[in-house]
Amino acid sequence: MFQYVILVLLALFSTLAYAAPVFQPHSGDATFFRPAVGACGDTNTVSDLVVAVSFEFFHSFGPQTNGNPICDRRIQATAPGGKTVTVTVKDKCAACAHFDLDMSPAAFDQLADRSVGRIHAVKWHLL
Repeated sequence: MFQYVILVLLALFSTLAYAAPVFQPHSGDATFFRPAVGACGDTNTVSDLVVAVSFEFFHSFGPQTNGNPICDRRIQATAPGGKTVTVTVKDKCAACAHFDLDMSPAAFDQLADRSVGRIHAVKWHLL
């Protein structure tokens, strides 16, 4: 019986580990990139409101790439000045820190002029 309880608790904790990122706000830098075929398997353009999350955050939802549960999730991001954009996760970013966002140019433009290159302290959460 004790072994059964341990197995159930391990299953519960491993499930919560994958779900944990969903329920909390995050803060990181935002940059922009030129989208193409992303890790989720879709082709996007510079005019789409899409985002790449860090490799680590992406895979906190599971090991797979195409069909990962983070794919097609929406994120609301807010720059320090208060401007907000809602984007769809379509890719992962190998060079990003854990809570950084790499946005399409159209998405980045909603928060700041591209000439700034990087926006620090962007607050975001999954919708």
